[in-house]
Amino acid sequence: MAEESRDERFLYMISCFRPRLKQFIRVQPVLDCLPSLSAEDKEKVRAAAQQRGEVEGAEELLRAVERGPRGCGWFHEFLKALEESGCDLAACYMNPSLSQLPSPAEEADHDLCVHLVQLLHRTLVERMRAVQVAEKCLQMDILQDEDLDRIHTVTDHRGNREGARELLSRIVQKKDWFSPFLVALRETQHGHLADDLSGNTGGTENREDVIKSSTNKETEGTTQPGYTTAEDLKQQENVNDSFSSENSILETTIQNNSAVSESDISIRDGSVNNVNKNLGQSCCTTSDSDEDEVESRASPEPDLILRDYQMEVAKPALNGENIIICLPTGSGKTRVAVYITKDHLDKKKIASETGKVIVLVNKVPLVEQHLRKEFNPFLKRWYQVTGLSGDSQLKISFPEVVKRNDVIISTAQILENSLLNAAKEDEEGVHLSDFSLIIIDECHHTQKEGVYNNIMRRYLKEKMKNRKLAKENKPLIQQPQILGLTASPGVGSARNYSKAEEHILKICANLDACRIMTVIEHASQLKNQVKEPYKKTVIADDKRKDPFREKITEIMRDIQNYCQLCPKSEFGTQPYEQWVIREEKKAAKEEKRKERVCAEHLKKYNDALQINDTIRMVDAYNHLNNFYKEEKSKKTVRSDDDDDGDEPAVSKQDETDEFLIGLFHAKKKQLKELARNPEYENENLIKLRNTLMEEFTKTKEPRGIIFTKTRLSACALFQWIKDNPKFAEVGIKAHYLIGAGHNSEVKPMTQNEQREIIDKFRGGNVNLLIATTVAEEGLDIKECNIVIRYGLVTNEIAMVQARGRARADESTYALVASSGSGAVEREDVNVFREQMMYKAIQRVQKMPQEEYLKKIHNFQLQSIMEKQMKTKRDQCKAYKKNPSLINFLCKNCHKLVCSGEDIQVIENMHHVSVKKDFQNLYHTRANKTLQDKNDDHQINGEIICKECGQAWGNMMVHQGLDLPCLKIKNFVVVFEHKKTRKDIFKKWGDLPIKFPSLDYAAHCPSSDED
Repeated sequence: MAEESRDERFLYMISCFRPRLKQFIRVQPVLDCLPSLSAEDKEKVRAAAQQRGEVEGAEELLRAVERGPRGCGWFHEFLKALEESGCDLAACYMNPSLSQLPSPAEEADHDLCVHLVQLLHRTLVERMRAVQVAEKCLQMDILQDEDLDRIHTVTDHRGNREGARELLSRIVQKKDWFSPFLVALRETQHGHLADDLSGNTGGTENREDVIKSSTNKETEGTTQPGYTTAEDLKQQENVNDSFSSENSILETTIQNNSAVSESDISIRDGSVNNVNKNLGQSCCTTSDSDEDEVESRASPEPDLILRDYQMEVAKPALNGENIIICLPTGSGKTRVAVYITKDHLDKKKIASETGKVIVLVNKVPLVEQHLRKEFNPFLKRWYQVTGLSGDSQLKISFPEVVKRNDVIISTAQILENSLLNAAKEDEEGVHLSDFSLIIIDECHHTQKEGVYNNIMRRYLKEKMKNRKLAKENKPLIQQPQILGLTASPGVGSARNYSKAEEHILKICANLDACRIMTVIEHASQLKNQVKEPYKKTVIADDKRKDPFREKITEIMRDIQNYCQLCPKSEFGTQPYEQWVIREEKKAAKEEKRKERVCAEHLKKYNDALQINDTIRMVDAYNHLNNFYKEEKSKKTVRSDDDDDGDEPAVSKQDETDEFLIGLFHAKKKQLKELARNPEYENENLIKLRNTLMEEFTKTKEPRGIIFTKTRLSACALFQWIKDNPKFAEVGIKAHYLIGAGHNSEVKPMTQNEQREIIDKFRGGNVNLLIATTVAEEGLDIKECNIVIRYGLVTNEIAMVQARGRARADESTYALVASSGSGAVEREDVNVFREQMMYKAIQRVQKMPQEEYLKKIHNFQLQSIMEKQMKTKRDQCKAYKKNPSLINFLCKNCHKLVCSGEDIQVIENMHHVSVKKDFQNLYHTRANKTLQDKNDDHQINGEIICKECGQAWGNMMVHQGLDLPCLKIKNFVVVFEHKKTRKDIFKKWGDLPIKFPSLDYAAHCPSSDED
């Protein structure tokens, strides 16, 4: 009876205070703390919150609570859920103890404070640094971790103003929040806002006076700094119409690329429902014409102040020199670039000259990252900043983007394409002279045939031309200042100090840098800022008993004997893989199908051995099993007319196929049993497990990255961690992070998926990333306690970049590898090469300026001459052979597929066959790894040879046309001239033939009726 009476009191409280409860409940956190509520009810509540707003979601939740299981302790569970999810005020109203309920005076006081926030909403939104204040509120126990995570997410995706709105909507739902909030504002250098809220502007007013005063002012139609009437807002919006319309396309482009869903990011209806309705207008932008008003009322943007060591390396650039800044990962290179950008544009403005800055990056995610985290927050008050990449769906041209903005953050390829267009008379493009400063991120890539170097060669040619023009007293071509940023320029292929020095000088020459800047005077400050991690090497014993490996090598020997191939390399190694690829290519050219197919299968078994050495036996087994399933399906085809599958399938297997597929199936059961035996677990995995367990139990909030070689190993390691409950017990929440390219069996990650995982890692929902090299350079990944290179050792640049991820206090950088892999030895070599690099930089810095300039001038001439020679060779190759002189044969069965005359090109990239009745030569099937959609074309199914099942390419839909898009690596190319020659090419660009562009009209079906 007592329990029943208590339940009735809870129900009574809900009926009495329903409007207040609906305002103070945040649905999702409360649901997480209600295990007794059915999944069906939870789904209804979530749907209501997402579709109709937080208040309606809270109403649905209260109904569910009223229906509830009504078991013992049900209402107590709901009360506890409110308390644990930070809904303090809602918990007070739900508590049957009258002593817990807010008094009418307390309610009035709370409502007064909320009203005050409404009146000062715009000022708070514009002037408050949301994350800084939120973190202080968390320390003072006003907000909870979930509140802070949400404010972080909103700020990261939508900017500081939206973050401030999210903070205000949450803080007013807390109990006794006002006074601590004022303290938090004062302690985060927002004293002026605390004064406005407390009415301390003149020392005599209180909160009621401020409200009354501001209300009167609104009635009279006048405004003070920090206060905005509806009429004022309307005028402000009118003033900004022209400005906003010009830039809305670009801004929404970047926001759309980075944003989470609308329902997920917007401020939810909460206790300040009216605040959001009444003051939602305050998010209009400010224009240059309102500069004086902005000075008095808008917040100062985040302070752009450099540390001493940052200023040390920036000084030459501030004086207008071309330089390379070499600073470690995590030391603030991008912040230095922002400072130099602002200083450059300010000086141009003072001199009444046009300033235009382009920031070039080599990865698409870096565009949004630099825009959102660095350039936009610090520069948006004074300059127009935008970002664009191949992912951006621009509605206007790149030259137009350049005209409309002061700072453009772009992938280098976009600039390169526009520079190429400018060279054509009928195309719109840009010139290097359109920019006054070019910033090149990760500038160590400015070498050889990289896109950075192609851009810089144009710059060097213009520089040489200017020398000639100067002698003739003719006007010079305007050239931009160049700023390169890198953590490690590397030493290239150098094996001694003189070659390392030469490599550094070449990088400087390619960037036309007057000097390369490292920290010398303030090295101790840099050392304190960028902490060196503790390094350790964990070596696994590779002499364990491995019957799974023995069984695989036994199969490989059988195949080698069958086709009489004799390798000189050890199974499961890189040299073996290179040998077997050479044999496959050789056999394809010589039309030896038996040897070619056997070589292809040997490569798959070699892959399985490498997987077995790195990950689990079961992953290696699955790799082989999936391959043979695929082979069997390719070799078994139905007639095109047999849609229902009534007719029996026809097998296209020859003797070789039957031998190889039969051999695997004969050994399949044994392999499967061995793969499931934990006794033979990979020693590397044991060492990795021990390292993870040790590091994740050392610190309170650990974060880590495991770098691994392939996408397959990244996904397999993720599955291994997921399958082992011990990892979850120590708080490991893992996810893989892989690249966006389509050159792998594993489905790639989209840019949005990458961004989502990095955001989760930053917010703590994921605390262990298992990444390929995609995470080594540039990406803004939160500081880590542990970075592990799992059997992956490349060069000294990658080592420095990966090690730089371990920049939390007392962090660890570990290499986990087997004793016989050679990884430990290669890591030692990289350490030596890193030391050699720093000594080479020092030698270049100490070089007399005259000698330095002479050397880089010679390297510049050499680079230009090499490019000219290569261009001439390519032109000779491209134009001396006619497409009609070549034929394409299926790589597997050597059937004639088409002639070079049947190939046309879409967008200088996609090579399609336009041969009549070509569809009679292939079957189409679903493609599991390629699922890509673009503006003008989309990739559908995979096309395979009708005779033998060999993959040829993919079906492409281009502007309504179904076209077979071919991959050249799947064909043998036969050259029919004086002496018949056969060859295999990896990419179309290697083929010395120039194909015509697609004649769309000739292949577009039409009729009089159409």
